[in-house]
This record gives sequence, structure tokens and C-alpha cells, in this order.
Amino acid sequence: MPWIQAHLTVAKDRIPLVELLLEELGALSVTLEDAADEPMLEPPPGATPLWNSTRVSGLFTADTNPDWLRSSISQVLGSEPDTQLDLELLEDREWERAWLDNFQPIRFGRRLWICPTGKQVTEEDAIVVSLDPGLAFGTGTHPTTALCLEWLDSMKLGGKTIIDYGCGSGILAIAALKLGAARAIAIDHDPQAILATRNNAANNQVADRLEAWLVDDFEQQQGDIVIANILANILIELAPHLVSLVRPNGRLILSGILQDQAKEVAHAYERTICFDPLIEHDGWVRLSGAPNQTGTVDTPRTNNRT
Repeated sequence: MPWIQAHLTVAKDRIPLVELLLEELGALSVTLEDAADEPMLEPPPGATPLWNSTRVSGLFTADTNPDWLRSSISQVLGSEPDTQLDLELLEDREWERAWLDNFQPIRFGRRLWICPTGKQVTEEDAIVVSLDPGLAFGTGTHPTTALCLEWLDSMKLGGKTIIDYGCGSGILAIAALKLGAARAIAIDHDPQAILATRNNAANNQVADRLEAWLVDDFEQQQGDIVIANILANILIELAPHLVSLVRPNGRLILSGILQDQAKEVAHAYERTICFDPLIEHDGWVRLSGAPNQTGTVDTPRTNNRT
């Protein structure tokens, strides 16, 4: 079948937001390329170079409504002069497999790995989540997902119930189960995300401990840990609801937040959640905290990103 590809030419500092936006809108993959024929010198170790003008492309299924896609992107980015949107119809090709050929196993924290089909992790103590890009995006490569995966790896999850709100591919719920959580509840507004989550859970032999619900079908339950890796404006809008899902001695983890949005997001929760110092990675932050009426709560065994 054909595909739709959305191309956005943006300034370097807008790349993380545009990446996350395309993922939230259901992109199967997101790629970056030079938009201005700018030479890229070899970077120092650990650096991730980006072009000053970058073309960010998201791949969508053919049944994606172009008008909806334009409107959704415009609602977040507005009509900024440095943002150009083009939609392109592509003929059929194994786009997911072509992208996957460049996707290698990635470690998060001390022992958690995300590994595509056909690749192997040889570390003796590795806890491996097998995950390919599919109907819902989410493979751990975006800093917001990485921040959540690293937090999960640092925690003692035995016997706990996890709620993954805005689950996408189900990567966070599945990782939590692989790390020892007793039960996971995955919630999303997109039926494709629910399908992808259930398929990925089955592929990782954790389907018997995972429930996946559309938002409208979810009956209120509480979890020991509630994770929401979604856009900042939605985190603010959903603050009362997300807080209501956290057990009195539980933890709330929020990601999908740009550094300059952290204060506004934290303000929406300040009456009910006592947050730890934020953790930052590549301009994105993670907020973690507990209901402020509780006493002792779990804390990470090791520090994550700084």
C-alpha cells in the first residue's frame, strides 16, 4: 500500500519538539536529514550533531487524513516562519524494515535493553525487550522514552502495578514487566497503539500480566507507579486525572517535557505531588514525585542522566 510522509524543515532547536509531535500523531518512523547542504564534521565522542536547518520526516499509513495531519501540526507549531510542512505520497515499499536495518540494540540504565528482531544482546545480566517499529512508534530512541526506561531500570519493581498512560507501542509497560513488575495497565486514545501494545506484549511473553485499554473504555484503577510520556500541554490538562491514578504511597513519572516547559507542568501538580529534582537529557526533562501526603517512598538506586 502507499504511504504518506510529512516533511518539516525546522531550526535545530525545534527538532526535539517536532520529533515528539510526529511520534504522538502516529508516525511509524521519524528521520532527520540536512536541509541546507551543510557539511557535518566528525563530532567528539558522545556528541549528537544536528544541522542548523534540518528536514524532519515522519512516515504515516495511507489512511492518515492529510487535513487532520496539517491541522494537528499547526495547532502545536503554529505558523512559525522557520517551519515548513510538505506532505508526500509514497509508493509501497518495506519502509519499516528498511528503517529497522539501521536500528541496533540499545541499553538503558544498567541492565535494560531494547532489541529489534534478528539482533542479539550477549550481556549475561541483560533484561531484553524485543521491539520493532510498527503500528505505534516507540522504540526508546527518543530522549523522553529513554528517560523513562532509565528510571524503570533504576527501581525495584517487584510486586508493583504500573500504569502506562499514552502507551504507544507499550514499551514502558512491557519493560516494567520484564524488570519484575507484577502487572501493567496500558492506556491510549489510539486503537493502533492498543493493538501494537498487545502484540508486543505477546512477543515478549508478558501478555498474561498486561491489560491494554482505550481511554474511553478504561475503568478507574490505581497503580503503584503511573508513567505518562506525552506532550506537556496534555500533561497539564490531565493533571487531576493522572494524580487520581496514583496510589497514596505511589509514584508519578512525567516525560515528554521540554526544559522550558518543566516549571509550568510542575505547577499543574504542585498541590498534590511533591517532585524530586528534575532530570534533563538533550533539552528534555523527566519529573518524578509522590503524593505529598505520603511518608516514605521508593527512590532510585542509582542516578540517571544529569
